[in-house]
Amino acid sequence: MNDPEKAAVAAFAELFGPPPEAPAPPVDWDAVEEWLGLRLPADYKAVATAYGPLDIGERLWLHTPFADDALLFDYGRFVDHGRRAHPGLVAFGATRMSDTLYWDTTASDDPDRWPVVVHVQNLANAGKEPWFRPGTTLLPTLERFVSDGLRPDITRSRLAGDRAYAWTPPPRRPEPTPERHAAFAGGSGLETLTALVPPPAEPLLGEQSWEWLYERLGTRLPTEFVALMETYGAGEFCEWLRFGLPLGTGHYDLAPSVEWYGAAYRDLRADHPQYQPLAVWPEPGGFLNFADTIDGDELCWLTEGDDPDAWPLIVIPRHAEQGPPLTGTLVETLLAWLRGHLVQEGFPRLVRRGQDPVEALEFLEFHSYGANAGRTAR
Repeated sequence: MNDPEKAAVAAFAELFGPPPEAPAPPVDWDAVEEWLGLRLPADYKAVATAYGPLDIGERLWLHTPFADDALLFDYGRFVDHGRRAHPGLVAFGATRMSDTLYWDTTASDDPDRWPVVVHVQNLANAGKEPWFRPGTTLLPTLERFVSDGLRPDITRSRLAGDRAYAWTPPPRRPEPTPERHAAFAGGSGLETLTALVPPPAEPLLGEQSWEWLYERLGTRLPTEFVALMETYGAGEFCEWLRFGLPLGTGHYDLAPSVEWYGAAYRDLRADHPQYQPLAVWPEPGGFLNFADTIDGDELCWLTEGDDPDAWPLIVIPRHAEQGPPLTGTLVETLLAWLRGHLVQEGFPRLVRRGQDPVEALEFLEFHSYGANAGRTAR
């Protein structure tokens, strides 16, 4: 650590005390900055290396690059989301009021001179000017926050969990190739889906077998689903639709999820049958859930008949009344949603009418839970 870095850590320690006893997760700053395409401020890197991710005064999260098995936070998505919403800004922190702290990278070619800007969510919700601009870099801004009432106590961020480890930058986003443009414009089937949203090189399935899964569930599953999972594995489409490990045994994996969600639905149905009108597998024609959204909607099959390949899909929405079954197959439904054609509670429109395909394709991606070793939860 050079003298400026030591000075930054000393200044931070004067405000907030020494680092937590547990060592900070290691950071490969070269890899992080290569992924960003930018150098980061030296004071931030020095503090992040010494302290790791922090909760400051129970109000402010200072985010640093780390990964952990609990999946409570993903550094890459946090930064990427901010850069999409606000080009020229790089996020590094957030508050419990959903405010986000950024550096303004347009203000200087020298990252050590980047000023902090804060997007205040309550002001944005009220239709007011949402930006607070202290005009200072990281450490002077934190010092000002303390003088304004932020408690100067720190703990290792709860988002890091107990087993935080080094963060690995995700693969680069797929380029808007002619093949992706063609798949966005038309076509059907799994081959078109993989052209539109490239799958991971090694799909994450779990440690068990399909026969184990069928025995535990008491039924075979549609061949289209098996092919989809053997192509993509566990992960998320567009940071929204989540598939757990199909052959895993963890709480969020497919078989355990079917069991606990079915039991929870039955309990609610007993008290409020008007809001939970569906039968539950293995009841005749009962739903069998296999994916969910980050908002808690469930994507299911209705197990009608002896042929799983003929089962219709249905969405159990979290924030709306139960609707009818869908009309398309799983891959057809995914393609309709990714192209902006699906009108369905629980599945937001990803593509605006008339949106430039190049812009739309930037957001169509699959994030594998196998990107970091040990990921087994959604």
